[in-house]
Amino acid sequence: MYQAIVFLPLTGFLIAGLFGRAIGARGSEIITTSLLGISALLSWVAFFQVGFGGQTASIELFPWISAGALEVSWTLRVDTLTAVMLVVVNSVSFLVHLYSIGYMNEDPHRPRFFAYLSLFTFAMLMLVTADDLLQMFFGWEGVGLASYLLIGFWYQKPSANAAAMKAFIVNRVGDFGFALGIFGLYKLTGSIEFDTIFGAAQGLVGKKMEFLGHQWDALTVVCLLLFMGAMGKSAQFLLHTWLPDAMEGPTPVSALIHAATMVTAGVFMVARLSPVFEYSPTALSVVMFFGATTAFFAATVGLVQNDIKRVIAYSTCSQLGYMFVALGAGAYSVGIFHLFTHAFFKALLFLGAGSVIHAMHHEQDMRNMGGLAPHIKVTYAMMLIGTLALTGFGIPFLHIGFAGYHSKDAIIEVAYASHNVMGPYAFALTVVAAAMTSFYSWRLIFLTFHGKPRWAEAHGHDAHGHDDHAHAGHAHAAHGHDDHAPAAHGHDDHGHGAHQPHESPAVMLIPLILLAIGAVCAGFSFAYWFADHHGVEKFFREALFFRPDNHIMEEFHHVPGWVPWTPFVMMALGFALAWYMYIRHPQMPGEIARRHPALYQFLLNKWYFDELYDVIFVRPARALGRFFWKKGDGWLIDGFGPDGIAARVVDITRGVVRIQTGYLYHYAFAMLIGVAALATWFMFSGGLH
Repeated sequence: MYQAIVFLPLTGFLIAGLFGRAIGARGSEIITTSLLGISALLSWVAFFQVGFGGQTASIELFPWISAGALEVSWTLRVDTLTAVMLVVVNSVSFLVHLYSIGYMNEDPHRPRFFAYLSLFTFAMLMLVTADDLLQMFFGWEGVGLASYLLIGFWYQKPSANAAAMKAFIVNRVGDFGFALGIFGLYKLTGSIEFDTIFGAAQGLVGKKMEFLGHQWDALTVVCLLLFMGAMGKSAQFLLHTWLPDAMEGPTPVSALIHAATMVTAGVFMVARLSPVFEYSPTALSVVMFFGATTAFFAATVGLVQNDIKRVIAYSTCSQLGYMFVALGAGAYSVGIFHLFTHAFFKALLFLGAGSVIHAMHHEQDMRNMGGLAPHIKVTYAMMLIGTLALTGFGIPFLHIGFAGYHSKDAIIEVAYASHNVMGPYAFALTVVAAAMTSFYSWRLIFLTFHGKPRWAEAHGHDAHGHDDHAHAGHAHAAHGHDDHAPAAHGHDDHGHGAHQPHESPAVMLIPLILLAIGAVCAGFSFAYWFADHHGVEKFFREALFFRPDNHIMEEFHHVPGWVPWTPFVMMALGFALAWYMYIRHPQMPGEIARRHPALYQFLLNKWYFDELYDVIFVRPARALGRFFWKKGDGWLIDGFGPDGIAARVVDITRGVVRIQTGYLYHYAFAMLIGVAALATWFMFSGGLH
């Protein structure tokens, strides 16, 4: 069964990738989606067998690498942590495949698109079923490659190519640290197999390593290098810049890669290596610091974004920060719980945004929307459910609420109860981020679905001149890459009045409804994880590790009574402020922006990180490359090589060749001249007596 779960998506990729032209777009859609459906169904079976039946497994497929003392077999590790990730990856991937049948209906390159989706799914499954660091790294790089292909799917579109390259390059920075961390663990333990590393982790406490003349704690250095990989893959502060730009890919890509699977790989990796991180309090403090900073930073930027997909993208970045806060506190199961619930409601929001874009004929700027609720009622209801789940709507102490209420609120309580030195910092920032999350989420709802319809005025154009992505469909439609179903009729709206928004087809709405069920029920289904700390430990058994002195899973149940009410109050304040600014006084946001232009531009330009990195890294790298091109390659290598010595040899050779005429009397005359010159030299030099 487990082999089928992992390799069915690979089979779909090979069929659609190699034989897509032969079986056609419809055949590629049906085959890849059906295989993912089977894999998702088997994943749920495995989840109940492993999670509730205790049937963990380690399945060796075949020997992989044998080099000296390094013996690596390709093995599938199936425990409760793996089972949770299998459900997340395959369920969301199946629904994205199904949704894409309608969303990508007009794209002529659907076989390639569905092949890429299945390739990504297979790589993610390789990552979460890894039994050693090498197989994890294989899946880690595989999802990086697949994300590059999917983000840049519309390769004729310059912005999509740039976004794909940015994602690939930024992730290489993090992956460099991840690779060094793997090397470090192998050096310290002599193995890359998880069981061996976990068994040796406690013995590494206090070990030192020398670097640049200083003694460093070896375990802390290794954990920080590993976390560097997680920062890149999960878009944490400083390595976050690729995630918003990745929205250039088709919306189903955003839902699959940047909401539910790839970006959570870093969270999964830290949780999987909990036996190592548990013995490095310094590393856990760093994890919590970056998690809290990311949660706050991304929430501030999400307040002012106008592209509907970018608002959700920054929300993803912020929620990933919450997960790392839980990991830094040592509450690994709380972080995984939020990963699980977040997958459903964030995929719901992304696919719901795609349904809105579909209804609006490629429009993504929320300022050109408004009043859509009566026109796309099902999409509106699904987006409401996703928003309630994201903002954590629920009633404290009654344990009644949407998925985010059960998981995100638990993280805030964990941050308060944590003994980590960064605990107070994380608690303060996550509480503030909760208010901002509620504000920008309801701002999206109010701007998109309520108020005066602004799409009738925009006539399909960007009336304000601020949206860079509103007409992405037009940019690639000429090349046959318009992904929206009404594309054939959606490009004649210039000057002829706006099209009436319309609801999406059933093949797009069914995945939304199923995800909405998950957004409502996921929290209820797994709330028992936190009924008491023993329930958590029982569920995960050997999958996650808690030091004997780590009692966070018990302590966070005993926080003061005002702490559980804090996220509820922040959620209510965010909603009230958004309603007041965008429904009651819709002119207020513009007035605030005009009064505080510096702050508005600071947030709108994402704290100027792109500009800062351009100055610090991009321009110097470009200047260095130009120097080596002009001076190194052009002046030195070409100047002294092909254009220098080699060119002179060619010139001399051509001159000598001209002397070789092929006529005997020319050679006899040359010999006579030579003899005469030799005789003359001897006469004048005294050579003859």
